Amino acid sequence: MPNLLPSSPHPPLALVTGATGAIGPLLTRRLVAAGYRVRALVRQQPPPGLLPPSVEIIEGSLTDPAALGRATANVEVVFHLAAKLHLVNPSPALAADYERVNVAGTASLIAAAQAAGVARLVYFSTIAVYGPGDGQIVFTETSPLNPQTLYAQTKCRAEALVLAAGRPDTDGPLGVVLRLAAVYGPRVKGNYARLVGALRRGWFVPVGPGQNRRTLVHEQDVAAAALLASEAVPAAGQIYNVTDGQPVPVSQILSAICQGLGRRPPRWHVPVYPVQLLAGWAEWPFARLGKTAPVGRFTLAKLLEDVAVSGHKLRHELEFQPQYTLKTGWQATIEQMALTHTPD
Repeated sequence: MPNLLPSSPHPPLALVTGATGAIGPLLTRRLVAAGYRVRALVRQQPPPGLLPPSVEIIEGSLTDPAALGRATANVEVVFHLAAKLHLVNPSPALAADYERVNVAGTASLIAAAQAAGVARLVYFSTIAVYGPGDGQIVFTETSPLNPQTLYAQTKCRAEALVLAAGRPDTDGPLGVVLRLAAVYGPRVKGNYARLVGALRRGWFVPVGPGQNRRTLVHEQDVAAAALLASEAVPAAGQIYNVTDGQPVPVSQILSAICQGLGRRPPRWHVPVYPVQLLAGWAEWPFARLGKTAPVGRFTLAKLLEDVAVSGHKLRHELEFQPQYTLKTGWQATIEQMALTHTPD
């Protein structure tokens, strides 16, 4: 497969935005190991040891044109991870923040990258742009988009900016979009980290039989896919779903996590309808106070939704081969959590 980056006496320089987030530290280490010089755009100095010592740190944000100019100078490839992340049922008042960071910030980074002569911008998006499935469909890169949240809506608009951007030197496409499945690994926070903790303590009782499908990918496979997308000439202007290869029922995910924990999976579940009623009632006192319930119908709907996405295009066009199955990925994740005492 033809490589985007020409041979050079100097290692290529890569910029990583969001380098201190859930995936960024792993990606920077993979880039350094692959022979890249790496620069990171961060809002504040990272904790000691989080990034390799060779990484050059540029303090600034996506809304700071001067910092973006410094960050993109002499860079060959940009990996754009930085974003205002998904929140469960965020207040509509946050819409301006999502737009400023995820959309306007991406536009500013694209402009800086074009001015600096960057050869490739890899944009990390999400399969949430497809919205929930119907229990039958498996989404592909050509499926209609139906983003349901502020996060997914702004990621969708940022995707369009990336795909429309051209390289000033060749008039070819600048960007490639990676729509990530639900990413898990020892540093990834959120619902899956909480799920591991609840299963470890024996506190988790599934709602419903767990036949709704999910699509996952281990963080190591995300980094491998990002490197492929950054270097392969055919990736320019393309969208790729990044998955571990196979949507699976939630019940199988629970079993894989429990196997990694050395525990038995939950043996029973509660029916959906009574829980939906309870979730609706729980929202009422919070609504009277002008607040959002920590667990309500929206949260329950996200738990029960079906999201099945195909990763065939990435495997076929860029010869991507995920290294982690559901079983081996969760085994490695839980072992590393134990070694690093990552809180769950």
